[in-house]
Amino acid sequence: MILSFFDQFMIPKMLGIPLIFLAILLPPLLITAPSKRILTDRLSTLQLWFMKLFAKQLMLPINLPGHKWTGILLSLMLLLLSMNLLGLLPYTFTPTTQLSMNMALAVPMWLATLLIGLRNQPTISLGHLLPEGTPTPLIPILIIIETISLFIRPIALGVRLTANLTAGHLLIQLISTAAFVLIPTMIITATITFTILLLLTLLEIAVAMIQAYVFVLLLSLYLQENV
Repeated sequence: MILSFFDQFMIPKMLGIPLIFLAILLPPLLITAPSKRILTDRLSTLQLWFMKLFAKQLMLPINLPGHKWTGILLSLMLLLLSMNLLGLLPYTFTPTTQLSMNMALAVPMWLATLLIGLRNQPTISLGHLLPEGTPTPLIPILIIIETISLFIRPIALGVRLTANLTAGHLLIQLISTAAFVLIPTMIITATITFTILLLLTLLEIAVAMIQAYVFVLLLSLYLQENV
């Protein structure tokens, strides 16, 4: 019974072909392309307003050279948001519950911010490994600790996104199973459980949106340190 709960996180296949490719390619197709018309429809206007608002909030604390990353971070945000929300629909698959998928997004982006800092301002980037005013006996220890914390950043990015989405999906699976099992015997308890399930679903929608935003926000903070 426990294994059946985790079967939802296995990559489904059809005719031997993993459906994760379809799950990754579907969200970009839902984003409307810019139109040449003077007046756009409501969906395009809402989408453009959201993208401008997010880009403004994300790039406000970053220096001007870091604004080149606006398109990359905005695209990553929309991709994660779309995959997280589409994964909550019935009979769908969430690619971001796979640690390999999240690490494939986190490691190259983190490494790019680090290499940019080492190329453009190597002294400042290496200076983050040693806080100012550190006593001389603690210098080797602090350098080791800061180096470890630096390399843990991409792991934390991927694990945070995976753990939050996995925990939410498991809770929904457990509570929905309990609700359907209790319907024939205890209707009142099943109704309460079903109400909790609806509230948890709303919470999971919020978590899916927040985790996509946190993922990109942390990347922007890493970029801010290196530009």
